[in-house]
Amino acid sequence: MADMDITYIVLLVTFFVIFGVFFFFDLFKRNEKYAYVAYIIVLLPINFLWYLTSVSGSVFDNMSSLTVFLIWFIILDFCVLRDLLFVYRQTKEFDDIVLFLLLGLFVQLIISAIIPNAVAVLQQDTTPYWFFYLPDIHADLTAISTGFKIAASFLVSLAIVPLILDIKDEEVSLPVIVIISIIFYVPFLYLGFLWLPGPAMWVVAFLMSVVLFILLLIITKSS
Repeated sequence: MADMDITYIVLLVTFFVIFGVFFFFDLFKRNEKYAYVAYIIVLLPINFLWYLTSVSGSVFDNMSSLTVFLIWFIILDFCVLRDLLFVYRQTKEFDDIVLFLLLGLFVQLIISAIIPNAVAVLQQDTTPYWFFYLPDIHADLTAISTGFKIAASFLVSLAIVPLILDIKDEEVSLPVIVIISIIFYVPFLYLGFLWLPGPAMWVVAFLMSVVLFILLLIITKSS
């Protein structure tokens, strides 16, 4: 193994260790909410790994960008599961979890417009969406693409279910239910894009929003 590969691996492991500190931050009993920073810190090793896939001759140069994003989404799944089991179950507060999850996704979206422009070779393994270069999950039906779809769908489900449970048996007016159903159209549209790209995804997202609207009518009370 080349000395440069050893350096890359040591740096990558170090970045994952830094992420691990924040992932398990509550074990240090510091009584602070720095565990949520894990959603942001994970972008450090993930994007370094993404960069390493462009380094010719490295042990990572055969890894696709989709594999890197799959690893990222699996880690996010574990982060949300951690907070659901050890935070939400005790406090019933899900706002901070969703906030940091969305912040991490937004920051990565911005990074996806920067790194491929700085390292042009990464553009060859991605698809441009406006200014952003993201992996094409529909190019090949492989285990990696299927795994990514499952991990992403699971993440959306983890983020949606607690929000629905929060308003169960609460007094919610009809206009609010309509607004909630419209807001949830966005993640439903993403699910449609994952599994049924094209015109069908709009129909699937609309159908899921209607089902959510009916569900909210059933589980909430009239205000």
